[in-house]
Amino acid sequence: MDLKSLKSHLRVPHTFVIIFGIVILVAILTYIIPAGEFDRATDPETGITTVVPNSYHRIPQSPIGFLGLFKSVQLGMIDAAQIIFFVFIVYASFYIIIKSGAFNAFIGALLKSIKGKEIWMIPLSMYAFSLGGATFGMFEETYGFIPIFIGLAIALGYDAIVGLCMVFLSVVIGFTAAPLNPFTVGIAQTIAELPLFSGMGFRAIGFLIFTTIAVVYTMRYANKIKKNPEKSFVKDLDFGEFSLHREDLLKTKLTFRHKLIMLVVLIIIGVEVYGVTNLGWYIDELAGLFLIMGIVCGLIAGYTPSKIAEIFLEGCADVVFGALIIGLARSILIVMSAGHITDTIIWGLAEPLTYLSQWASAEAMLGIQTIINFLIPSGSGQAVVTMPIMVSLADLADVNRQVAVLAFQCGDGLSNLLWPTAAIAVVSGIAKIPIQRWWRFFLPLLAIMFVTQMAYIGLACFIDLGPF
Repeated sequence: MDLKSLKSHLRVPHTFVIIFGIVILVAILTYIIPAGEFDRATDPETGITTVVPNSYHRIPQSPIGFLGLFKSVQLGMIDAAQIIFFVFIVYASFYIIIKSGAFNAFIGALLKSIKGKEIWMIPLSMYAFSLGGATFGMFEETYGFIPIFIGLAIALGYDAIVGLCMVFLSVVIGFTAAPLNPFTVGIAQTIAELPLFSGMGFRAIGFLIFTTIAVVYTMRYANKIKKNPEKSFVKDLDFGEFSLHREDLLKTKLTFRHKLIMLVVLIIIGVEVYGVTNLGWYIDELAGLFLIMGIVCGLIAGYTPSKIAEIFLEGCADVVFGALIIGLARSILIVMSAGHITDTIIWGLAEPLTYLSQWASAEAMLGIQTIINFLIPSGSGQAVVTMPIMVSLADLADVNRQVAVLAFQCGDGLSNLLWPTAAIAVVSGIAKIPIQRWWRFFLPLLAIMFVTQMAYIGLACFIDLGPF
């Protein structure tokens, strides 16, 4: 067999095959791993429901049968319907703007204004988005920026991965080392009975270190594919309307109608940020907001209602693959929940910590929280499940509770870019980047970051991180 034939046989399976393979594996584990659960209790003052430490107990086994395995796909689609349709609406709404020509004209005007300084768009945007994640917990708000920055990155001579890094990699890094994030640090420290946002100085140092590593890694990749586009991990993919050509964009005139459309986009994104940070908005409100944006911009572009509907459906068709990945990945969690093995896995991961040294316990917490984010892909959700357990184990291992919070924060954050059950499944759908292509880019960075996180937590343990 020649090398070409060998490569064709060793080709990475389709994303659907990879994820359904995980579903099958988890279904098999429901026969092997004992079913069990923790008791839960609600704090009357905060209203937060957390697990009760040392309350894990076995329950009757409930393995997933052959039909149940395939039924989980349907149930996963239903359970993830809110996010699936959010992806459809966000992408299709921006697709209307792209079809109007306003997006292309705006990118063309931006290219003219930064001529010769294009590379600086990467660090400026990455530090800005990372700061948003690190302070007020910016996360879902970035979804609206993804199409814009992917189009910009392609026009600058980079690729869609660079555009995704400029927005989403950055905000996740900010989440990972956030000094002030209320959704992770705030909830975790409340459960751990620590002063709110204590340890801010140490976390600020981590924020600068981790963000700088991500910026340097992205810029190196961007420069590499600028010199040789064949080295891009997505070089053979068609990004449709996102595939903007620099020469054509520079020739595009930014008309009054285009300016009005982009002003509407700017206003909508501003309202989005305000709504999430001040009004408690989430997926449903954001979907409605982006739908308003698409319709209003379509009318400004001169489209009839029927034409807007036609373009909207074109956009939906363009993102079916990414949207369905989300529901398929959710079926993994459906199987684990139905088999009642999630709490057993968490208990099994945490229990050995009582036999480790102080430093080893702190490092193990990082690994455990990273794994648990596969099972509970929500920062606040993971905090209320794991922090009561980790706090108790930290006390037994003589680990500062502040270090336990830091391990949770790091484990929850970066793995959002790894697990198919986490946010990267949603974002890759919007960005039209198959998750296995993203993994090729991200896994080396993950290795670098994980080692850095271990050193970061080791230092926190060594200095007995306090409230500074």
